[in-house]
Amino acid sequence: MNDLTTVVDAARTAFEQAQTPADLENSKALFLGKSGRITEMMKGLASLPVEEKKTRGASINLAKQGIESALNARRQALADQELQAQLQAEALDVTLPGRQRGTGGLHPVSITLERIESIFGSMGFEVAQGPEIESDWFNFTALNTPEDHPARSMHDTFYVEGGSEQAPNLLRTHTSPMQIRHAVQHVKKHRAAVEGTSPEGTSSQGTLFSGAMPEIRVIAPGRTYRVDSDATHSPMFHQCEGLWVGENVSFKDLKYVFTDFCRTFFENPDLVLRFRPSFFPFTEPSAEVDIQFPSGLLAGRWLEVAGSGQVHPNVIRNMGLDPERYIGFAFGMGPDRLTMLRYGVNDLRLFFDGDIRFLAQFR
Repeated sequence: MNDLTTVVDAARTAFEQAQTPADLENSKALFLGKSGRITEMMKGLASLPVEEKKTRGASINLAKQGIESALNARRQALADQELQAQLQAEALDVTLPGRQRGTGGLHPVSITLERIESIFGSMGFEVAQGPEIESDWFNFTALNTPEDHPARSMHDTFYVEGGSEQAPNLLRTHTSPMQIRHAVQHVKKHRAAVEGTSPEGTSSQGTLFSGAMPEIRVIAPGRTYRVDSDATHSPMFHQCEGLWVGENVSFKDLKYVFTDFCRTFFENPDLVLRFRPSFFPFTEPSAEVDIQFPSGLLAGRWLEVAGSGQVHPNVIRNMGLDPERYIGFAFGMGPDRLTMLRYGVNDLRLFFDGDIRFLAQFR
């Protein structure tokens, strides 16, 4: 029995010294493998007498059971160690705040555009839409802009492929083309109603329409493009232009509408406006619109926010209307500039840099 006790003690010691499952299996083979010590003892039973074989066999089986018990205990201990190490490596502190996906929000310029549309919508203005790649006719010619005008220079305008040398395509330099497009379709629709024809087959050219029709009252917000970039200009920027054409629309109406808009937009009934004489090819007379805040950091300073004027008779003709009967006013402003003034931002480029830290302030 002493030799069996020694083997069991040796097996337990070897198992305890095993630090990995692989080491443990190697130690197991020394005692329970095909050439292990217990296996060799079992083979030696064949040469013993029958009575001694029974006694010796029972003792070897007890020793084998002791070794297997020690082996299983060490296996479990190594498995528990591995689990604890894994749990520590992948530990989660459940007391920490959860990581949530950030919520988005409207861009500050989009907020301004929605505000502009809402204010003018309350005055009965529709919102016009149109393509950003425009034809030369809608962008310049229809707006009474001559071929030698500086705005047609390659240094000021992004020209794109398509069209022809006489009528090239370009990225629109303002949203005025949408006014012309809307007005032309408006006139076609009501000319067709009067003449009993289809609007698709009605031409806006030729005889000017002088019949009765509802007024044209529309704003045209959208992206525009010019070759310009600094703290207050961007190659891509936004404009919102407005048009009101009817039989009795005067400059007085322009001053009233735009003054009411500015005071509502800035939520300041004491805001002061002035209309400075200026020149635009598509309006006559024309005026720059300046505003002055009664208080705050900008108090006392005149700030230009828009251009405006009475629609030029040539532009009225290009809409298909008779300028002897129809008259109107137009204005154009920069929503980016209005956003800067409303929120106190001094660099236009911040709106388009994509810095989440800056944009998150407007959520």
